Amino acid sequence: MLAILPTFGYKPSTGFTIGATSNLAKFFGDPKTTTISSAVIGFSVSAKKQTSLTLRFGASGKDNQWRLDGDNRFQWTSQDSYGLGTDTAPADGVNTKFTYVRIYDTAWYELRKSVYAGAGFHYSAHLDVRPGVEGDPAWEDSDYVAYSNENGFDLDGQSSTGFSLNLMLDTRDSPINAYRGWLASVSYRPFIRSHLGGDSAWQETSFDVRSYVGVTKDGRQRLAFWVYGDFVASGVAPYFDLPALGMDTYGRSGRGYTEGRFRGERLMYGELEYRAALTRNGLLGMVAFVNTVTLSNTQADEKLFGSFAPAGGIGLRVLFNKRSRTNLCIDYGWGRQGSKGLYLGLQEAF
Repeated sequence: MLAILPTFGYKPSTGFTIGATSNLAKFFGDPKTTTISSAVIGFSVSAKKQTSLTLRFGASGKDNQWRLDGDNRFQWTSQDSYGLGTDTAPADGVNTKFTYVRIYDTAWYELRKSVYAGAGFHYSAHLDVRPGVEGDPAWEDSDYVAYSNENGFDLDGQSSTGFSLNLMLDTRDSPINAYRGWLASVSYRPFIRSHLGGDSAWQETSFDVRSYVGVTKDGRQRLAFWVYGDFVASGVAPYFDLPALGMDTYGRSGRGYTEGRFRGERLMYGELEYRAALTRNGLLGMVAFVNTVTLSNTQADEKLFGSFAPAGGIGLRVLFNKRSRTNLCIDYGWGRQGSKGLYLGLQEAF
């Protein structure tokens, strides 16, 4: 099942974008006992002179005995850098350009029905880091420069290399567009200094919980819940590898804000989404969502749950492939301090 879609859209971190996205969905075993696999390949260019090539996938083998998950990105991009925590203002951001390489791949083995253990390789590099506008006088006082100088990181580029140990429970009926079930995972990632270019020794722990509940008996109205946490457990992470909003696998958290708008040593995120079919054949649907994030900033003594950055919005769904339940998702979100954006993608946000 292959869907190829010319894409265009707008969100605060990129401006207007144009490109192409393909979604490949396939069963590698009996559909009665095997979860559908999917891969999303995207290429885009933006009005802010950003170029992005991404490959993200979740593949399940026959009878779900094994599974592979991947988040791979090659981007010539930019992002505004802010201070840590949620108390920063939009005017504080300083545009920063860089080349971004991310290889996050994990292999899983089923221990018992729907329970998996996994190990992964994780590499993240931000190279050729520089001010978005050459000669920008705000660059020397930017939060990226201040954080990097304080912690002994090279301003020109920073990278992290490590591995992970993981556990996961996944009872969802589909990873593309779940109608029912749970996903619960926990990950421990030690990053190693000087190993394959890693600039710092630090450890990260994270968890991800998602649930899907029918509101009506026919399943035409549903609620989806998402909670995840990302924490630097020890050591010091490079600035752009700190937990940040919008940096999940598909970049769908924090609709209403730009990617990286909020960043900190520890992050907790929650979202509730209402989903409904608008037509009897399921061709058109809609969603309404609310989300919030809280982060810590030890330098300013800002603790987790001390303050929050809420957002909300609405969206339209167009069924792109009936068998795989792949939707074209068009969302508009609003955050605080005038933040807003249009978000376009294939597959649900979570």
